[in-house]
Amino acid sequence: MYPTFLRFGSVEIRYYGLMYVIGIVVGIFLLYKELTRKGIELTRDEVISFVFFLVVGGLLGARIYYVLFVWKDFFVYNPLEIFAIWHGGLAIHGGIIGGALIILLFARIKKLQFFELCDATAPALALGQAFGRFGNFMNGDAHGIPTSLPWGIVFPEGSVAGDEFPGQPLHPVMLYELALNLINFLILWKIRKHSHKHGFIFALYLFNYGIIRFFVSFLRADSLMLGNIRGAQLLSVLFVAGASAFIVIFKLWKKEGIYDKV
Repeated sequence: MYPTFLRFGSVEIRYYGLMYVIGIVVGIFLLYKELTRKGIELTRDEVISFVFFLVVGGLLGARIYYVLFVWKDFFVYNPLEIFAIWHGGLAIHGGIIGGALIILLFARIKKLQFFELCDATAPALALGQAFGRFGNFMNGDAHGIPTSLPWGIVFPEGSVAGDEFPGQPLHPVMLYELALNLINFLILWKIRKHSHKHGFIFALYLFNYGIIRFFVSFLRADSLMLGNIRGAQLLSVLFVAGASAFIVIFKLWKKEGIYDKV
């Protein structure tokens, strides 16, 4: 639980940033592989540009989401802090929404099918989230509530978790979500070649992640709140309900092939 991976004089490489870099590199590889398999003709440079704008859109969406939630409590008094993302404050649900808008814009510019592009992106996104949660673990943020379970972790002084709960073992919710995001990735990667309509893989990603985050949020100590409701749980319910309705109404799982009997 040491946030710094390497230090060269006054320059340091932190685990959280390193996980972003690894996630981006792996994401480019997986996305290019999936686009090629689907017959979507994009050059490697176009894929790199696409991923770059996805990251930018995701970061903007994640920041705007966070700022809106805590505007009245903090940012209205500290407006310049809105731009200080290095102080923390990114929310994955906003990142997903921001990324989806980038995909929509990119699909229109390149005259591609939006949902087919979403399907190609979803597995890499799930894996990238797993990398990100390891970065959270090493930072000691996005932390859990106190626990008496034997795998509870005492985070060091100076970390967000350690300062909020000094000397207390906490649920390592980052590792819970890391494992569950990895399972989500493996499921999506396994079934991506099966017969289904465009949009199914992305809808399944939203369904799976909605369930993951809904239950993990019960153990989070730093949830963004809408009154007495955890914002992440509310958005997760909307993800699950929306994805379920989308799959059922448009029968995305049914296409000529192995889904005929479903």
